[in-house]
Amino acid sequence: MGQDNLERHRRYMTLSYIFMFLALFTVVTAVIAYFLARKVVQAEGVEVWMNAQSLWVMRSVILFIILAVFAALWFIPACFIYWDSVLWVKACAVTGVVFSAIAWLYLLNAWLKGFSKYMQKKAAF
Repeated sequence: MGQDNLERHRRYMTLSYIFMFLALFTVVTAVIAYFLARKVVQAEGVEVWMNAQSLWVMRSVILFIILAVFAALWFIPACFIYWDSVLWVKACAVTGVVFSAIAWLYLLNAWLKGFSKYMQKKAAF
């Protein structure tokens, strides 16, 4: 029974990393990755390195979503005013693109670091 639980937790973590990678393309898969990693955190008898990995995924996804929401706020003026008509609206749009790139690069870096440690069966910090 214990080996079956370890395999199930590894499967959840593998799926979590797959959905974390797919979160580079859409935020919806970030939420799925979060909930898959949450299942591992709440389980009893999980190995320490796997628990640390799931906490890493949860932390990275939460920070990515916060960064993505902050980046999306900069695009609000473009909904009401044509982005090329006023200089400050263009500046907001460019700032939104910069913060979107920062959020995307953060998630890519977190995924690469976490997945490489996951393949080595070590904790990610």
